[in-house]
Amino acid sequence: MHRRSGKTTACINHLIRDALTTKDSRYAYIAPYYKQAKQVAWDMLKHYSRVIPSTTFNESELRVDYPNGSRIQLFGADNPDALRGLGLWGVIFDEYSQQPSSIFTEVVRPALADHKGYAIWIGTPKGRNDFFRIYDEHREDQKWYVKLLRASESGIVDEDELEDAKAGMSLDEYNQEFECSFDAAIKGAYYSAQLQDCRREGRITKVDYNPNAKVSTYWDLGISDYTTIIFVQRAGREIHIIDYYENNNMSLEDYAILVRGKPYEYDLHHLPHDIANKELGTGKSRQDILTEHLGHNITTTPNLTVKDGIEAARRLFPKCWFDSEKCAALVDALASYTQEWDEKKGMYRDKPLHNWASHAADAFRYLGVGYKDVLETKRPKSIRSSFTQNRTPESVNVAWR
Repeated sequence: MHRRSGKTTACINHLIRDALTTKDSRYAYIAPYYKQAKQVAWDMLKHYSRVIPSTTFNESELRVDYPNGSRIQLFGADNPDALRGLGLWGVIFDEYSQQPSSIFTEVVRPALADHKGYAIWIGTPKGRNDFFRIYDEHREDQKWYVKLLRASESGIVDEDELEDAKAGMSLDEYNQEFECSFDAAIKGAYYSAQLQDCRREGRITKVDYNPNAKVSTYWDLGISDYTTIIFVQRAGREIHIIDYYENNNMSLEDYAILVRGKPYEYDLHHLPHDIANKELGTGKSRQDILTEHLGHNITTTPNLTVKDGIEAARRLFPKCWFDSEKCAALVDALASYTQEWDEKKGMYRDKPLHNWASHAADAFRYLGVGYKDVLETKRPKSIRSSFTQNRTPESVNVAWR
């Protein structure tokens, strides 16, 4: 539903109604960030709950307790672990296009099981990510309630206000925010144009594993954050991204065991340049630990700046094919990888926003800088030596092609 359509107000009242009619029940409202949940929904939740006698408000936990023992609490998708262990009767995902898709499948869906709870996803589009897939897969499903409401159809926002918005926004911004376009380019997104090309050319599709070719992995290692792993095969000039994995709060040994357990034959495991740094407590580096479990086919990616790495990843995109199922979370993250916004200056900073999408995008950036390095180091010696055998620059170029 378009901006200023009242979707958050409607859903907050939906939760209040259900909390009052179901004794001792628990409900959650989830925004992309905890701070955003407080700014957008907390005052609204208190406003509509104040008229209910004996209702109490917990400011530190953003929680409302009702006289029948029911509760509504606000959360941020930036801390999904805060939702673990809860039993929920219902949940609202607000601006779901800015949230990691794993938060529902890994955290919230199990929390709804005991009470056969419901989930509602609301927001305005930001590309063809998991929010789009949920909408697209279920819009004809009679078991789901699905609604798409554009500003040009709803009559909620005055025509003169819409005309003023058009004058002050780019076409993509207006179509995304007011006309609910899933195809509008996301402002500030690093790979928006590249992903549009991938979709137009059909390069986000079923990509099968080729058992006759080895698999390379590209890692971004997190300690408290997510660790992400991209699984890649070369097919001539094409790069087949056949698999993707992300998780947090696991040991390096656990990740290595998971990688070994997949039905792939591996070539090289590419890791960040700083994995050789030794920890004071153990005297071991992360490279030492992974070598114990994965063998000596571990290498590090070149230490380029983030800016240079992003450019390398952009240049790599035309060769890339993504498995639409196994790499869906990776594609979502790449679509949501944006520049950081400077509130004071009113402009984008020349650096990425650190959020849930960063870790997958970092692993892809390592693929961008590491893939060229692999090609350079793996040129056949016979071809490399032939460059020096009395050839002119023109004949060298023809031979290499």
